[in-house]
Amino acid sequence: MGALEWRARLRRDHGRPRLRLDRRQQVLLAAAAGTGVLVGLVVAAFDRLVAGELVPRLFDLPIAVAAALPLLGLGGTWLALTYAGGGATPSTSDEYVVAYHERRALSVRPLAGRLLAGVATLGLGGAMGLEGPSVYAGATIGGQVQRRLRRLLAPEDARALLVAGAAAGVSAVFKAPATGVVFALEVPYRGDVVRRALLPALVASATAYLAFAALVGTARLFPLAPVEGRFRYGELLAALVTGLLAGLGARTFAVVIHRAKHLSASLPPAARILGAGAGLAGLALASRAAFGTPLTLGPGYATSTWASVATRSLALVALLFVLRYLATALTVAGGGVGGLFVPLVVQGLLLGRVVAGAYDGLGLSSASRPEAASSLFPVIGIAAFLGAGYRTPLAGVMFVAETTGSARFVVPALLASAAAQFMMGDESVSSVQQSARLGHLERRFELPVAAAVDPDVSTADPGLALDELYMAHVVGSRQRVVPVVAAGRFLGVVHLEDLLDVPRAEWAERTASDLTEAPSTTATPDGTLVDAIAAMQDIGSDRLDVVDRDGCYVGELRLSEILALDEILREQEAGGEERLGGRAQRPLDAGEDGVA
Repeated sequence: MGALEWRARLRRDHGRPRLRLDRRQQVLLAAAAGTGVLVGLVVAAFDRLVAGELVPRLFDLPIAVAAALPLLGLGGTWLALTYAGGGATPSTSDEYVVAYHERRALSVRPLAGRLLAGVATLGLGGAMGLEGPSVYAGATIGGQVQRRLRRLLAPEDARALLVAGAAAGVSAVFKAPATGVVFALEVPYRGDVVRRALLPALVASATAYLAFAALVGTARLFPLAPVEGRFRYGELLAALVTGLLAGLGARTFAVVIHRAKHLSASLPPAARILGAGAGLAGLALASRAAFGTPLTLGPGYATSTWASVATRSLALVALLFVLRYLATALTVAGGGVGGLFVPLVVQGLLLGRVVAGAYDGLGLSSASRPEAASSLFPVIGIAAFLGAGYRTPLAGVMFVAETTGSARFVVPALLASAAAQFMMGDESVSSVQQSARLGHLERRFELPVAAAVDPDVSTADPGLALDELYMAHVVGSRQRVVPVVAAGRFLGVVHLEDLLDVPRAEWAERTASDLTEAPSTTATPDGTLVDAIAAMQDIGSDRLDVVDRDGCYVGELRLSEILALDEILREQEAGGEERLGGRAQRPLDAGEDGVA
């Protein structure tokens, strides 16, 4: 078959060649590329100010001044969030995850406030990472690009650009484009990945890296050296042990971070800022006394440089692990703005150095490669600790592969990451991740009960005679279960079976209140459909009465109505896409149910 005949057959069968990108896909990829460039420029400016100007100067200041700066930074963070951010919370990376699951764009107004807050926290010594504000900036820019191109894109493209922006943020700040893609795809879930966003994320990540590198350069953030030669079985076994320790450490870290966030939200601003600032000052003084420089200050790049020296004392490395651990927790408790990616990397690096020191101390290192342990285990520790903390095992492995420029770490890093994931259980440093993607009907079941309740169900007064109840409700409304309501308050139900047990001669003399049975289970309007269905299964019924918090009757929820709701929503979505001709007419936060 010739080329012309092949093209003609494709056009006859499908209207146009299948290998050609349609206009919407072209616009999407162009938008992803533009998003990446914008994100790369924003992150470059943020990185240049914080990591290039402010953080290095911390270590040249008198120790009394340097130790006091985190307190000022936390105060400045609160001011930036309150006034420039319009009362925004310190959350950054989690905002991307929430926006992804809620299918909405991130507002522009809090962006400036959170970036300024990030400068205050990180530039003045807070022990968090630059990737938090970078991911948030990327996701915000991606969502806003989609809103401006919504007439040219389909609904499912909205979340694709959100993911692409987040990938661009990680790619730029870590100079690791593949890590950016994998992290953005993994982080919304604890045990799953995002679908239908890979190509836009790849494009945005690549362009963000190029834009960032053009302004900042490509120097590596962490001094990790590759390992030459083949791995020994003892090293692989030690990698598993490292993974187990990393999983245990990351799990404890996640619990502490959650408590720190709760403390930050529950304490008055002055109390948390003063308390955390005092604690960070004490840690800075302690680290200066132990290491000659306040290594607890800043994101941790100086810590990684210090720990890269193989001759460091094992006890000092372990002490620094504890001090950095506490510094990050205090920064979070003080309301600091930053990411947890870098703190996890630093903790993993220090843990790996401890394992390497123990491995050498036990005489297990190879005589032909005495330096192998000091290079191998820090890298494995990073992959395992990072992958476990954020539940992103592939991103952890990809990060060390890109950072070292060597694929030889991949196998031991995968083993360690798997062991660390096993130790984590259901914990994560992020409290907004979902366990896995929900199916179409499962997403419907997350809707509130109010979406499917029937408010027009016929109710009976407790004084209604049984013969009137029978004619009006059983015969007239075909009800087998009749709700009994007095002055709007729900009293219970009358079952047809109970009514038929009463002799017909007594129906005129007895009333509904005589047969009213208080139900053991009711639903509330703000409860979820999945909980209501579970309650129906527990009582063996296909209906529930819906009652508000004040005991007032709202209506009846029937299983048939829930299934009918799903059919109606499917038809509406299909009809909407058909009317739009595949073009989205509303922004992401208008409630489109596209899947990216």
